[in-house]
Amino acid sequence: MLDINTPAPDFTLCDQNGVTHTLSQYRGKKVILYFYPKDNTSGCTKQACGFAERYPQFSEKGAVILGVSKDSVASHKKFEEKYGLPFTLLSDPEHKVLEMYGAWGEKKTAGKVSMGTIRTTYLIDEQGIIVRAQTKVKAADDPQNLLEALA
Repeated sequence: MLDINTPAPDFTLCDQNGVTHTLSQYRGKKVILYFYPKDNTSGCTKQACGFAERYPQFSEKGAVILGVSKDSVASHKKFEEKYGLPFTLLSDPEHKVLEMYGAWGEKKTAGKVSMGTIRTTYLIDEQGIIVRAQTKVKAADDPQNLLEALA
């Protein structure tokens, strides 16, 4: 996991429409960068829908939401359309950005150890500095917690 008060590393990934995004293009805005395991799973859907429900409030506070998983662009597109997600989903199939941000590692599920995405959320300020970092977040609580952190 990256440290608070350090610059957020720049990256380039494609969104659900195949458009390329870099983190640096969001300078001047607050960025909620959240890493999640898989489109259309229970926890990930709760988290994404929680961000979607509060999207107007995030926008009012000048925040952009970027969700990142190793799912494909096509998977992200279906996820976005199914739930009407108003924010950007970025595809990281080689999990390079997931690794860069400490969101890829060993996980235990039902006693089985495997490598995968660790649900992680960062709040990055207008200058590109990490001001909040949390790992092993609770999917359902994350959107409200971030909204409060922006107050």
